Amino acid sequence: MAEQHDDLRDLKGQEQYDFTTEIEYTHRSRRGIGEDVVRDISRLKGEPEWMLDFRLRALDVFFKMPMPTWGVDLNAMDFEQFYYFMRATPRSERSWDDVPDDIKNTFERLGVPEAERKYLAGVETQMDSESVYSSLKEEWERHGIIFVDMDTAVREHGDLVREYISTCVPIGDNKFAALNSAFWSGGSFVYVPPGVDVEIPLQAYFRINAEALGQFERTIIIADEGSNVHYMEGCTAPQYTEWALHTGVIEIFVKAGAHARYTTIQNWSRNVYNLVTQRAIVEAGASMEWVDGNLGSGITMKYPAVVLKGAGARGEVLSIAFAGDDQHYDAGAKAIHLAPDTTSIITSKSISKGNGRSGFRGLVKVGPKAAGAQSKVVCDALLLDPASRSDTYPYIDVQQDDAQIEHEATVSKISEDQLFYLMSRGLTEEQAAAIIINGFLEPFVKELPMEYAVELNRLIQLQMEGSVG
Repeated sequence: MAEQHDDLRDLKGQEQYDFTTEIEYTHRSRRGIGEDVVRDISRLKGEPEWMLDFRLRALDVFFKMPMPTWGVDLNAMDFEQFYYFMRATPRSERSWDDVPDDIKNTFERLGVPEAERKYLAGVETQMDSESVYSSLKEEWERHGIIFVDMDTAVREHGDLVREYISTCVPIGDNKFAALNSAFWSGGSFVYVPPGVDVEIPLQAYFRINAEALGQFERTIIIADEGSNVHYMEGCTAPQYTEWALHTGVIEIFVKAGAHARYTTIQNWSRNVYNLVTQRAIVEAGASMEWVDGNLGSGITMKYPAVVLKGAGARGEVLSIAFAGDDQHYDAGAKAIHLAPDTTSIITSKSISKGNGRSGFRGLVKVGPKAAGAQSKVVCDALLLDPASRSDTYPYIDVQQDDAQIEHEATVSKISEDQLFYLMSRGLTEEQAAAIIINGFLEPFVKELPMEYAVELNRLIQLQMEGSVG
């Protein structure tokens, strides 16, 4: 019998996410990395030989690649401490009623069914290593839209998966991309046919429940010519004494004239390493938007990228990071201009408090064939106290004379004059600080649907508790 910790009637603040579910896992790998674990995962999933070969090649690359020597110091990470696969249910259900009660209760506490009812849209939920539930409106299926977990995609759409996997993020792109390629499990596969407009966002929710788990979701999104799709994900985990590892890879393919948006609100607990590689290839006349919110995890390294491959392609990255005590974010964005008349806009907002540290690491590269390229980078940091820290590491490589590149960065503190003015109107110091921060983050928040904007504001208020006064 499953047991839920904490009282369901006493949910408030961060407690909504900081609970665990006792699950009788149908399978749990041993701790640590090895070929035996990779083979076991592939066997349990019933994968074709080509996927096992893919995993084993990636494992070999992982062992050969060095740890990154820049960004956050990862020397304390021990790859042997993690469990690389846990199966919570025998299969992914298509009906919410068929999901086991213990897992269903977990996601009901997190608001996933409520989100599905509000949007009447596709929802996928992942508990630890695998998807436990996925749903898609029948009318979308009739239009040829595919929205399934990646394990289902390998079984039912293997040719498509094989055609696209690791063509945007190669196995050897970085050590953690190789790790994901060897141990990937779960994640989403989305295909939108030419000219189809998915009017309502597809949603996914990723939950780390087990202690010392490595979660390695793999997501592939293909927006075919002239189509439109918006994918949104949320991430949470309870606080444990041992660290967990989240290493995702997201590959997005935006075909000619199509539009894709990928929105993340990440609220992992502070004992999670969040090391993610996410990249989009954007064809002629197409556009890609990354909307990236980071409030959780102890360590984050994440750099959403747009590769502007076709003439007139457009890419935009809008991100926020709120680093509190014992949090270090090294995040940013990449824009690679390969074709004429391409445009990129990168807007980064970061807030640091206590001993929190947030860093922006950006790359803008303009290739020799990208005549008429335009790029604008705006990086704003807000420090809430003397102990907090913000860093900016811009890198610009221009190989084409006919290009317009702009970069600006600011670091500021909450103005005493602004606080005094708002407090003179009857607000407390915390209320005044919250208004100033909301104004600072307004460009990001206005891009979110109403329910997500409300949730983000609530999470920011939790981060702000005790920051002033």
